[in-house]
Amino acid sequence: MDSYHFAEVAAPQGAPLLFLFHGTGGDETGLIGLGSEVLPGAHLIAPRGDVSEHGALRFFRRTGEGVYDMADFARATETMTAFLRAQIERVRPSSVAALGYSNGANILAAVLFTAPELVAKSVLMHPLIPFEPAPQTGLAGRDVLITAGRRDPIAPAAGSERLSAYFAAQGARSRVVWHEGGHELRREELLAARDLLAPES
Repeated sequence: MDSYHFAEVAAPQGAPLLFLFHGTGGDETGLIGLGSEVLPGAHLIAPRGDVSEHGALRFFRRTGEGVYDMADFARATETMTAFLRAQIERVRPSSVAALGYSNGANILAAVLFTAPELVAKSVLMHPLIPFEPAPQTGLAGRDVLITAGRRDPIAPAAGSERLSAYFAAQGARSRVVWHEGGHELRREELLAARDLLAPES
C-alpha cells in the first residue's frame, strides 16, 4: 500500500518518471509546474509530506533547525524508499529521476544513501545533511546535481560542498551550481536542473 498521498501527472507509457519532493510548508502540488519545466513530457509523481510541524508539512521530524529526529529520519527513509519502488514498478518508466527542495532534498538524499539504484539522476536543491553518510558504492555512475545559495542561512554553503564531495567520493558524477542569494530558488537552478535531466540524445 502506498504510504503517501501524492499528486500525479501521467504521461504515455515509456516516458521518463520524475519524482518531486516539496520543502517544509509546501505540498504535493507545489513543484508540479517546475517538474514540467525541467523535464517536459515526463510522468510526474509528487508525494505529500506526512509530518506536520505546526501545520507545515515535511517528510520527517526535527527537534530544532538543522537538528533531525534520527529515528524518524530512518522511518521516513524506509517509507519513502518503499514508495519509490512501488511507483516505479507501477509506472514502468524508461528512466527515473528525482528533484527535491530543502526538506524534500533531504529525503531524496536519504533515499540515495540507502537505495541509489532507484534513481539515475537527482537534483538536490538547498539540502542540509548534518551528519556524515555511510559509504555507498551503489552511487557510482549516478548523476547528482546540488544547487545552493552562498548566503543560505538554513542550508549553509559548506554543507553543500561536503555533500557534493561525499557523492563524488562514492563515484557519482556530482557538482554544485551556486547563486549568490539565500534559501530561495533562482532561475539558474532550474536551468541547471533542466540540463541535467534532459534525455540523452
